Amino acid sequence: MSGFKNSLSNLNKTMRSSICKKFWLCAVLLITGCSGERPSHLGAINGHLAECPHTPNCVSSFSKDPEHQISPLQFASTPEKLIKDLKTILQEIEEAHIITAGEYYIYAEFTSKVFRFVDDVEFLLDPQTQTLHFRSASRIGHSDLGVNRERIETLKAALAQKG
Repeated sequence: MSGFKNSLSNLNKTMRSSICKKFWLCAVLLITGCSGERPSHLGAINGHLAECPHTPNCVSSFSKDPEHQISPLQFASTPEKLIKDLKTILQEIEEAHIITAGEYYIYAEFTSKVFRFVDDVEFLLDPQTQTLHFRSASRIGHSDLGVNRERIETLKAALAQKG
């Protein structure tokens, strides 16, 4: 009988080890699979940013529909100061990584801490109208629970504080 118990005990250890390995493999795949690929349609085209998809996980100051629309930021400072302030703010945010920074355009990726979801965030400054436009979109999924809208409103408030 003790031989049977030992065999059963070894089988249980093997099964637990196998289940544990499968769990960690799934966890790694889930976490690394949440970033998606960088979209190829980003950037300023004819003074506009890309349209939001039909999913509710995007906001844009160029959007006409209320679900995706967010107001742009009117500014009184020089365009150079605004871009400098924006870069400074983005560099202070742990989840943000500036990918492209031009004279009037910035593209940054924001990566969530837990699941490593990546959102693509763009800023386009129109120096003639002294307007900063925004687009913030999740790469994957359907809903973002308002994260993109909240992010842009927070950034707008931080820029307004800097003047």
